[in-house]
Amino acid sequence: MCSVKTKTMPFDAARYLETEEDQSELLSDAFATGDPAYIANALGIVARARGMSRVAQEAGVTREALYKALSTEGDPKLTTLLGVLKALGIRLHAVPVEGHSGPAAS
Repeated sequence: MCSVKTKTMPFDAARYLETEEDQSELLSDAFATGDPAYIANALGIVARARGMSRVAQEAGVTREALYKALSTEGDPKLTTLLGVLKALGIRLHAVPVEGHSGPAAS
């Protein structure tokens, strides 16, 4: 019996998100889920695709802090989140959720 070893490499989605449209699609999907870990991870992927050092500098945080905040275990502060979005040239829009009956306005 011949044993063949397969060499594997870690997958990094940042290498494949080359256009702003691809990056926006990932972020839109992440925000639509409302899952904080997915959102942080998606922001990290896009930041790596655009250059983590540059994004960190423009967001006003260290590169190491940004890697940590935008990991699946990260929980970025609102100021970090807003700084990263600004550095990426991304703007969020609030849209009512269809069928949601939240608290009545007083």
